[in-house]
Amino acid sequence: MNIIQCQFCKKPFATLGGRICPDCNEKIDRDFITVRDYIYEHKHSNIDKIAEETEVKKSVIIHLLKEGRLIIDSDDGDGLLICEMCKKPINTGRMCKECMGKVANTMNKNVSASAKPQQKAPEQNFKGSAKIGS
Repeated sequence: MNIIQCQFCKKPFATLGGRICPDCNEKIDRDFITVRDYIYEHKHSNIDKIAEETEVKKSVIIHLLKEGRLIIDSDDGDGLLICEMCKKPINTGRMCKECMGKVANTMNKNVSASAKPQQKAPEQNFKGSAKIGS
């Protein structure tokens, strides 16, 4: 177990790998519900309007987008998120589908021949996620 600084509140905490302390994780979960409920009622709101109306910090909303818990409702993601590999605009997560495929192929190639056959990775389940309108 390591002691690290929380990515949000900057307080030290013991972790097994996460970068957010339990208190901030709980707050982020509550903020997600607040933002999700707001988006359901105001489908085409932009991130600034959502942050203002819900009093949830824009950085938390971006964190939820990168986690895949929220989705920007436009093809290019309004330029808010970019793929961490190729820098193409995306609407959720950290990588575009093409780069995720490349990473998956690279990982599959690195698996030894003696390992049992790879199963197809399950598709992400966005149940409970919400789209941010443009």
